[in-house]
Amino acid sequence: MTVEVLGDRWSLVVLRDIMFSGHRHFRELLRNSTEGIASNILADRLARLVEVGLLSRHGDPSHRQKIDYRLTEPSIQLVPVMAQIGDWGSRWLPTSPELSIRAELLAEGGPALWARFMDELRAVHLQGQPPEDGEVLAELTAAYARRAAAR
Repeated sequence: MTVEVLGDRWSLVVLRDIMFSGHRHFRELLRNSTEGIASNILADRLARLVEVGLLSRHGDPSHRQKIDYRLTEPSIQLVPVMAQIGDWGSRWLPTSPELSIRAELLAEGGPALWARFMDELRAVHLQGQPPEDGEVLAELTAAYARRAAAR
């Protein structure tokens, strides 16, 4: 069943981008896609992830036609899975240092860091609180920016 939901190329990428980039609108996800996802594929995956309960759709008060996609509790529970997949990929697949830093930090932080990150995602996506500086996502983003700048 899990492979039916997450086994295609794009579903985990979309969840990763929402989880780790903070992008929650269609255009942000499309424009910032490292892999270059096509707009029809993105629309399809977002609809599918909403349908299976991994994302929820919310109107954006700043614009009538804008949809805010938020993680749900089942997708937040994927953080340990995403951390393990990222760790495996950074160890066994060719990747750039800036793309692997988040995976390395999540692996080093282990379950304690994953739990903090899941709590942060719950606050932002389920309770609607703004992200705070010094939180896990901010730490991961800053590490990525430092590595990217060093190149």
